[in-house]
Amino acid sequence: MDRALFAAASGMAAQQRNLDTIADNLANAGVVGFKGSAQTFAALIAPGGLGLGTVTLGPRVLFAQGKLANSPGPFNVAIEGPGFFTLVDAAGHLRYTRDGQFSRAADGTLHNEQGLRLAGVRIPADALSVTVAADGAVRATFAHDTRVLANLRLAEFPAPERLRPLGGALFEATSECGKPRQLTPGSDNGPKLHFGMLEESNVTIIDAMMQILTAQRAYEANAKGVQAADEMLRIANNLQRG
Repeated sequence: MDRALFAAASGMAAQQRNLDTIADNLANAGVVGFKGSAQTFAALIAPGGLGLGTVTLGPRVLFAQGKLANSPGPFNVAIEGPGFFTLVDAAGHLRYTRDGQFSRAADGTLHNEQGLRLAGVRIPADALSVTVAADGAVRATFAHDTRVLANLRLAEFPAPERLRPLGGALFEATSECGKPRQLTPGSDNGPKLHFGMLEESNVTIIDAMMQILTAQRAYEANAKGVQAADEMLRIANNLQRG
């Protein structure tokens, strides 16, 4: 009976973690470039193969492609396919994102909403307009000519699901995700860049609500298991006293 109580209680704890993860997905459903997560679970097995309950292994980021939507921003770019934009923070640390919303700073560098700089691109002050081609070529139109200023490269990881989420659409590399390699967009089988567009979150509200209902039912089933185990313990204690 103690084992039944522990198994049901561990199931409740696992589903609570699951609900927390789904709620975080819902809270970020409107964040550009956000990638939803899913909790992973495993059976807790005692020596001899006896099942004891459920253990939570932690969230796993799901890097499914989000929908691409038109965006009128002058420096907005969306990624179709794998890869990340490489950003640099004030301390020189590299960060990675799928959020392609950028704005030009006074020194010509491009920054995201958190102030992180897009690596490898600087727009001169006399540039009249800027475009980004599918292959990453950044072209600026000036009063008398048009020039290629830079070629955007994307970072790709052997195990992107091992990147550490930093909130919103921002990630940092870990020892488990592998070393990044530079990816040139625009090839037939590779990623492409879409200027004037943004990648929406890959979280859909309807799917998330269905996941919440499923997790709630599983939580309630485990709660009933706790109640049943507790009742059996109460009956056993009464029998011993009798």
